[in-house]
Parts: sequence; structure tokens; C-alpha cells
Amino acid sequence: MKKLLFILSLLFVTSVRLFAQEEDENEGGEKIRDKMNEYIQQRLDLSKDEAEKFTPVFLKYFREWRQTIKDNKADKLILQQKIVELRLRYRTQFRDIIGEKRSNQVFGHQEAFIRIIRDVRRERLENNPNRPLRRNRVNLLR
Repeated sequence: MKKLLFILSLLFVTSVRLFAQEEDENEGGEKIRDKMNEYIQQRLDLSKDEAEKFTPVFLKYFREWRQTIKDNKADKLILQQKIVELRLRYRTQFRDIIGEKRSNQVFGHQEAFIRIIRDVRRERLENNPNRPLRRNRVNLLR
């Protein structure tokens, strides 16, 4: 009986940790999404009225963009095509809110933000003393 209780409690504890990790990952995605939205709004110098109209459209675009990446990860060409189609569709919606010139700039600012995030992530990984050592690919080929 004690063994059964021990096993059940062990299963319960591990399942709780798994649910907590899923929530943390989703929360991190929302933080990045919000930071990206804020970054783009600052770069486009949006007025308060424009920002209020822009935010819901951008959040919808962001969700579709993330889903497109997930759905088409295996085929890079199809992924590129789907992203271009998505951008064309949302460019017209952005144009109605912020004008022609700035609607085209949204995607450039998005890419700049992604580059910044990647650089920060790479720098943190390089400066982390606890990270496992990676093998040099050249040494593996010898």
C-alpha cells in the first residue's frame, strides 16, 4: 500500500511540474510578443490613437505568424511563401491604420527585433558558466 501511495504521489508531483513548464513557456511567448509590439510602436512613432488600433491587429498577426512557423517548419520554401502571403494580407490592414510607408516598415522592425533577441540570447548562453560544453564539429569529423 505504501508503494502504491509513493508511486501515485510521484506521478502527481511530476505532472504538476510539466503543467507549470507549459505555462512558463506560454508566458514567455506573451512577454516577447508584447515587447515586440512595444518596440515596433516606438520605432514607427505611433500616436496613442494609432497604437490602440494597431495593437489588436498586430497581436492577431503575431499569433498567425507563430502558427505559420510551427506548421511549416519542415519545408523552408513553403514557410517563406506562407510568411510572405501573411505579410501581404496584414500589410493592407496595417496600411488602413498607420499609412502606406509605415505599414511596410512593420516587418523590417519585426526582423530587427528578432535579431536583437537572438543576439541577447546568444550572448547569455556564451556568458553562462553552467552551460554544457559543445563539441566542436570540426573535431567530430576527424
